[in-house]
Amino acid sequence: MLLEGKVGLVLNVTNKNSIGWAIADQANQHGARVGIGAQNERLAEGVNKLIEGRTGFDPFLIDFGFEDQYETLRQQVESTYGKIDFLVHSVGFAPRTALEGRFIDTTLEDFQIAMNASVYSLIRTCATLEGLFNEDASVITLSYLGSQRAMPSYNIMGACKAALEASIRYLALDLGEKGIRVNTLSPGPVNTISGRGVKGLSGMLSTVAERAPLKRPYGQPEVGANAMWLLSDLSKGVTGQLVFIDSGYSITAF
Repeated sequence: MLLEGKVGLVLNVTNKNSIGWAIADQANQHGARVGIGAQNERLAEGVNKLIEGRTGFDPFLIDFGFEDQYETLRQQVESTYGKIDFLVHSVGFAPRTALEGRFIDTTLEDFQIAMNASVYSLIRTCATLEGLFNEDASVITLSYLGSQRAMPSYNIMGACKAALEASIRYLALDLGEKGIRVNTLSPGPVNTISGRGVKGLSGMLSTVAERAPLKRPYGQPEVGANAMWLLSDLSKGVTGQLVFIDSGYSITAF
């Protein structure tokens, strides 16, 4: 098992279809003890149902919109695990008003909310947990092709993902002295709660299926499998990188 004896966090999980859950589930199956985060008590109820009857899971609560919750998280992680071997940042949010209409009309308030939730949350979490990372720990986050290409209705999230990818490189530089790797997985369109927040998801899914070089579907299981590689010791020489998981769609120029 790739993660036998390892301990880490997946922050956050919303439901059984979320990419965060796909990663947490596979990490557990590969021998890891996994702390699963939920944004609030309501979402925690769903997470608790996912892990009910299974061993190797621990629930955590963290709403990245509240500064005081970072320190609470650190204390809980330290008291529960002491040290951790990996962190999966599965967080992204923008107000609906920022995903409708034109990107140029994004308000300062919506910009700040989206950037704080989707980008700063990773930086702040890494800073908060830095002292708890074991040597050779691994950090991964999730991006999307809208960071590099203009995608209709993606708007501010495209800017957020671009900033997130840049942040990965600087975090990799800062944490590299301790052997800590920081990388990004970039799945194509996937049917999740956050994915359905972008207008035209079904059309995106059909377009990718038609044009991608690999004529087979991809989704949560494929993202989870690639996460196992990046979380395990197999990726010890890899940091600051962006890995696309979209059946090759991102290389095409139709």
